[in-house]
Amino acid sequence: MTARPLDHIRVLDFGQYLAGPLVGMMLADLGAEVIRIDPPGGPRLKEPATDMLSRGKTAVTIDLKSEGGLQVAREFVARADVVIENFRPGVMERLGLGPKALRDINPRIVSLSLPGFASNDPALADLPAWEAVIAARTGQFTDMGLNRRLMGINPSFSPLTLASAYGASFGAMALQFALAARDRTGGDHIEVPLASALLEGLVYNCEQIEDYPERYKSPREVELDRRAAEGLPTDLSFAELEEFLDPFYRTYTCADGRGFYVVAGSVKTHPRRVLETLGLKDLADQLPDFDAYLDTADWPDEWSLRNYPVGARDRARVSNAMKKAFLTRPSHEWEALFGSAKAPGTAQRFSKEWLADPHALASGLVLEVEDPRHGKMQQMGNVAWLADDGAALVKKPGPDPDDAPVSTILAEPPRSGPPAASGQGWLEGLKVLDLTNVIAGPTIGSTLARFGAQVTSVQPTEPSVDPWNTVVFGLHAHRGKQSVLLNLSSDDGKQAMRRLIDSSDVITMNGTDEQRDALGLSAEELAAINPRLILVQLDAFGGPARGPKSDHLGYDDLAQAATGVMVRFGGGMATPEEHAHFGTIDVLTGYCACVALGAALLRLQKTGKGGIARAALAAAGNLIQAQLMYDFEGRAPFDEPAGRAAMGWGTFYHCYRAADGWMFFAAPAEEREALRRVSDLASMADIPEKELPDALADHFARQPVDYWQKAFSGSSSTVMPLGSLHDTRDAVLQPESAGNIDLMRGTFSVIRHDMHPMGRWCDLVAPNAVRPERARIVIPGPMPKYGADTRSILRSVGYADEDIDAMISAGSAAESWSAKYLPE
Repeated sequence: MTARPLDHIRVLDFGQYLAGPLVGMMLADLGAEVIRIDPPGGPRLKEPATDMLSRGKTAVTIDLKSEGGLQVAREFVARADVVIENFRPGVMERLGLGPKALRDINPRIVSLSLPGFASNDPALADLPAWEAVIAARTGQFTDMGLNRRLMGINPSFSPLTLASAYGASFGAMALQFALAARDRTGGDHIEVPLASALLEGLVYNCEQIEDYPERYKSPREVELDRRAAEGLPTDLSFAELEEFLDPFYRTYTCADGRGFYVVAGSVKTHPRRVLETLGLKDLADQLPDFDAYLDTADWPDEWSLRNYPVGARDRARVSNAMKKAFLTRPSHEWEALFGSAKAPGTAQRFSKEWLADPHALASGLVLEVEDPRHGKMQQMGNVAWLADDGAALVKKPGPDPDDAPVSTILAEPPRSGPPAASGQGWLEGLKVLDLTNVIAGPTIGSTLARFGAQVTSVQPTEPSVDPWNTVVFGLHAHRGKQSVLLNLSSDDGKQAMRRLIDSSDVITMNGTDEQRDALGLSAEELAAINPRLILVQLDAFGGPARGPKSDHLGYDDLAQAATGVMVRFGGGMATPEEHAHFGTIDVLTGYCACVALGAALLRLQKTGKGGIARAALAAAGNLIQAQLMYDFEGRAPFDEPAGRAAMGWGTFYHCYRAADGWMFFAAPAEEREALRRVSDLASMADIPEKELPDALADHFARQPVDYWQKAFSGSSSTVMPLGSLHDTRDAVLQPESAGNIDLMRGTFSVIRHDMHPMGRWCDLVAPNAVRPERARIVIPGPMPKYGADTRSILRSVGYADEDIDAMISAGSAAESWSAKYLPE
């Protein structure tokens, strides 16, 4: 077998449950030697998911509370590169394996801690940070999407483990960036609080813009505003709600009764492609189609086909025509037609169906692993990979305890090396050329900028995507970049692009293999330009191998539909709903692409070889369902909480209403023992299971949330009041104009950019999920107005001012898309 990207890296995985083991799995999937350190009795999570998370790892049982066990652990640390743990803050220190102790043993060790809340947060650090407790405190379950708000459903519960998914991807990327910079910056300790990662992952649900123009509000937002202004209730039925969905962002029923989800607004060619694929060309020709970057005062009609949303005048007739058309064919035929036409759409699926889907299996987005406990097991595939790493499709099953080569490891000499200077960014000096748009792709560059990378965004002279996606979302996704506008269909534009590529280390793009190759960025062409060049590519349905849908277009919501998220959240095939939050999968895919880049940088350092680092929306769709994303003969039913009535996962992991508001009660490890310790509830510990939920709900309703928090304090069980994302944001706002922004004070941090070049203030989550002890994190600067840096960037690659003037005059380059930063 050929060398793997991380085959020179040894990882000690002390992680339990989900977040820590996920990081270990990601690194093992990239070729690292990962040793799972089990406590006596084995892993805490006694579910088949643990076998999936342990694939490719070896295991050894160590009692860290014994002197002999602790000494073995120390010997392992002396011969390792990475340590991962996700205990409560202080646990590793008490065991004698805190960050300082680790570096005393091995100065080059890079350690990762994944606590639920920040270790410096006096109010939250010591809480039992179960996944749903983190979600409840951050605000994930409150005001959960426009649909639920219009239906008056609040709170809502979701079993998707977003905090662990975001935190694990941050952790895996940070470890690799730190390892790649280790000769320059030395060993390091990194903390990634899962709640901080969750807020960053849900950044677009926290973004707030002063005097937000009405033109960007969807029909659902307009209806919410109307009902609030008129004092009307929000009590829509699901059927009524559907009529407030935009025609190009909704599910349609096909001839076979299956839902088909379309996401085709905003990109100027996509709505027309959808209508023409449906046989509705005449309708497309009747609809207004003009420059979306005009201010509404200059619009020649009330809406444009290039601009989300569809106007009120035409919304019903477009939706009705599309409903009728979809009923003429079964969903699988529409999938093939949409894919061929490059029109974004997909059939709705259950997760169980996705795990057996021909494309998922052919592409490696789902893998079949021969597991010793469960037989042939379908598992989520890699979330990050290198395109030429054929071994990405080959997975060893999870280990049996004590199969790690202990004696072989201990026979090695300890690793050594002097500590290096701190205070530098891991990616300082890295030049990144960003060819991406919308959310997922641009997230790569904005994430890299916090670690010191220099990022240049290249966009076309004529925008292909509307200002809602490019400016409103770009306020976060394009932070920390410079902006140049080039016409890549012109000879001069192509030449300028070639010069930019020649001066870059990394290129990022979001697009299919067909789109990549059309840009001249295939693996062969990259190697010819510069064998050290790395392309970071993400798309919707690509995988480590080719499959029938590899070149199908897609967006966040389509990955949700294809992988089962929408059917689960909505409660069934008749009522699928997008999972509540803008960019749920988009942002995560950008982080996963950074994980892939980390592996590419480590391989480059070892071999001098660049190549293509990959991630996909569908793979990130797997990741947010990681605890559920497996199947095998005899598997327990897929009966996780689903639908609008879901409030938790059983009696002891559930949202309850207290006397003064909603709270989440988490006692999954103790269950009835947790009740016996509380005098008010002790008598309920022996109530029959069928009667307990109602009885417990009745008791919880008699006292305020604070009472129950105190009652369960000091144990592995806890009560958490349900926060909201907006309240979390507003409680930690720091104005940019005040200066001295503290990124790492407590768990959450949000900046009010009140000196923004847009001319409006905007609130954006601060880049604080990754917290190194030694390396530097920077707050990326504001997104520039598109084209603002065209002249300076072209000068930097050798163009004289008169050449630049000629390129702008000829349309090969441009300095602006619109008169205003944000068209109104």
